[in-house]
Amino acid sequence: MSATTYATQNSISHAITADMEAVNGVIRQQLHSDVPLVNQIAEYIIGAGGKRIRPVLVLLLANAYGYRGAHHHTLAAVVEFIHTATLLHDDVVDESSLRRGRQTANALFGNAASVLVGDFVYSRAFQMMVSVGDMRVMQILADATNVIAEGEVLQLLNMHDPDVTEARYLQVIRSKTAKLFEAAAQLGALIGGAAELEIEAAAEYGRSLGTAFQLIDDVLDYSGNATDIGKNVGDDLREGKPTLPLIYLMQNGSAGQRELVRACIESGDEKHFDEILTAITGSGALDYTKHEAEKAARCASASIAMLPDSQFKHSLLHLCSFAVDRNH
Repeated sequence: MSATTYATQNSISHAITADMEAVNGVIRQQLHSDVPLVNQIAEYIIGAGGKRIRPVLVLLLANAYGYRGAHHHTLAAVVEFIHTATLLHDDVVDESSLRRGRQTANALFGNAASVLVGDFVYSRAFQMMVSVGDMRVMQILADATNVIAEGEVLQLLNMHDPDVTEARYLQVIRSKTAKLFEAAAQLGALIGGAAELEIEAAAEYGRSLGTAFQLIDDVLDYSGNATDIGKNVGDDLREGKPTLPLIYLMQNGSAGQRELVRACIESGDEKHFDEILTAITGSGALDYTKHEAEKAARCASASIAMLPDSQFKHSLLHLCSFAVDRNH
């Protein structure tokens, strides 16, 4: 991790240190089950860490609007649970073996246990959101989980399809990744008492930030290393996922490069990863993808211009920089 990236993360977390400790306490408490395997797997996946960006958004937006209460801790834990459940299910679908530098839960405990514990975490999230007692909160989260599920199915349809367009791919990102960022930011503004226009601006912030994060993840799958990114480099190609760097190469590469990419996507063949990587780098595909991520991050920054100046707003703006200037 670069010194700049570390400093950015540190300044963001410092603004909400006490809140994050409270959220971690809620997570530990709410993960408890009388079924030992549920405890074991849930503890394993939560204990793997991660950037916790989604709960951070709830906390920063709620604080930015002067919220005083404890519901933001509950909702921050809810969005982390929803994210955790999707990871458990995703890794089964993708047959992934490594996440955050450790074995995936499905590799360690098996597919059936991962899917069922994912269901437990999902349903626990819904129990928790009901406890807040706000119909708008439940509507935002119910809609988000439904859109995320649609995004998962859409990604499944795109797998091994070399004819996926940039527009189709961005639709997957907006549904599968950006939607929960959007919901997290909305929830923070909502419980903070923001006006409707401000809640919509927060939603745009989350949506654009989530898009930037995913696009940089796409870049890192071809330019990072396994130690930094916590998963196997080239996983997207192995899984037959036509992410933006590959889509750009298909549109702008030579006939031979397009033929190679088509064959690799269709077969999920990573034997030619080095050749693909050379073509992607030479074509400017990674630069293009990073440029699109930077555009999304600028859109996120602009969307909260109306937010009153505070350390929380500064942290939200820092997140936009962190989204595109990171190696993991």
